[in-house]
Amino acid sequence: MFDSLSERLGGVFDRLKGRGALTEADVRTAMREVRIALLEADVALPVARSFVDSVTEQAVGHQVLRSVTPGQQVVKIVNDALIAMLGPDTAELALDVTPPAVVMMVGLQGSGKTTTTAKIAKLLKKQGKKVMMASLDVNRPAAQEQLAVLGTQIEGATLPIVAGQQPVDIARRALQAAKLQGFDVLMLDTAGRLHVDQQLMDEMKAVADISKPQEILLVVDSLTGQDAVNVAQSFGDQVPLTGVVLTRMDGDARGGAALSMRAVTGKPIKFAGVGEKLDAIEPFHPQRVAGRILGMGDVVSLVEKAAQAIEQEDAEKMAARLAKGQFDMNDLRGQLAQMRRMGGLGALAGMIPGMKKAQAAMAAGNVDERILLRMDAMITSMTPKERARPELINAKRKIRIAKGSGTTVQDVNKLLKMHLEMSTAMKRIKKMGGLKGMLGMLGKGGMGGLGNALGGPQMGEMMGKLGGPGGGIPGLPGNGEIPPELAKLLNRKK
Repeated sequence: MFDSLSERLGGVFDRLKGRGALTEADVRTAMREVRIALLEADVALPVARSFVDSVTEQAVGHQVLRSVTPGQQVVKIVNDALIAMLGPDTAELALDVTPPAVVMMVGLQGSGKTTTTAKIAKLLKKQGKKVMMASLDVNRPAAQEQLAVLGTQIEGATLPIVAGQQPVDIARRALQAAKLQGFDVLMLDTAGRLHVDQQLMDEMKAVADISKPQEILLVVDSLTGQDAVNVAQSFGDQVPLTGVVLTRMDGDARGGAALSMRAVTGKPIKFAGVGEKLDAIEPFHPQRVAGRILGMGDVVSLVEKAAQAIEQEDAEKMAARLAKGQFDMNDLRGQLAQMRRMGGLGALAGMIPGMKKAQAAMAAGNVDERILLRMDAMITSMTPKERARPELINAKRKIRIAKGSGTTVQDVNKLLKMHLEMSTAMKRIKKMGGLKGMLGMLGKGGMGGLGNALGGPQMGEMMGKLGGPGGGIPGLPGNGEIPPELAKLLNRKK
């Protein structure tokens, strides 16, 4: 979503960083470009103006202009301002009340309320909550049946449908059922409405008066653009909103809704929908989103994804093999499968600091996501003996593997070279030990080996420079030092 904005801002800051000293005119010129970039990203005009004025006021101060690294200082100021605009902290659902806590979902027609209701219910179930969902949408055909189907898919409870019952009566019945059956959370999926439809707005207020929800979440489609701000104001005038859920954050919208929403409504963005699947929703972390926009990456989210994708048993087996300095083609295949489970190359590249240029190199080299599948096909075409001992693979065997996987001998050679470089990196982990060795792997042996296989020597060199001792990953240095937030997460996931 933020790719075009990130690219524009990256160009502005690259020019600032390239100068040894900055004048006030340099800063003001850069801030004008930032303002244009925000407006092109469909950020509401008052929000863009306020943001740029705030940043400019700080950036033209003596501390910045006389700093040893003025360009870096300006980027930090913009980063802090972005976090303030998106909301300083991650906002969680306030459900610490006498059960059942009521969560009411409101929004326009087609914004994704019903699916989002099921997604949040699934998320709460993972946290150990007992959740019931109830559909109050009697206008859209089969809306109540849709929620019932989604409830079956997530193995969650839904309120039985009574034909002809009106929303206010359904809400009363849902409350009574949730109390009697001991549910922790009751989620009310209301009908979609237009912000000019006063009759439906009155119905929504009546449901809110009866159910007294702890959370009223406004579901907004990120593709709505600036009109999302008008939607938020219309609903906010009718019911006391407590938060916002942005859907389709994985789309190609320009991101204006996300950047404007908190500033205009004063309500936090609590969740972001990042795909169609029912587990494709995540808490909205302002600091991490700001980091992605400015190309600083999101290492903590990357580690969280890894923790979800890696099976404990597989991790223990891999650790035992690494302790012996072993890394064969079966191990490499396991690593490639984990990358696919974590969202593929595109999702990972957006989280690794400094990978924007590597993404550009991938695009220039016509590298697509299917390369991971092709690598898997090549490994599958090897015999068990070849996978365990790749050094046995001679020219004749390479031809057989290439034919069996629908690739070329050159592709097989790239895969073997990548394995050799990653194997060398794994042996270095054994020698260096612990996290320091793991960070060292992100140098030329690890990321560089992957880069060579994906896009040739130029991309391998670029990705190799990202990590290792002397590498340039902000927040993930190659000297074995771990940022506090990341260290805390790693200790929790051991």
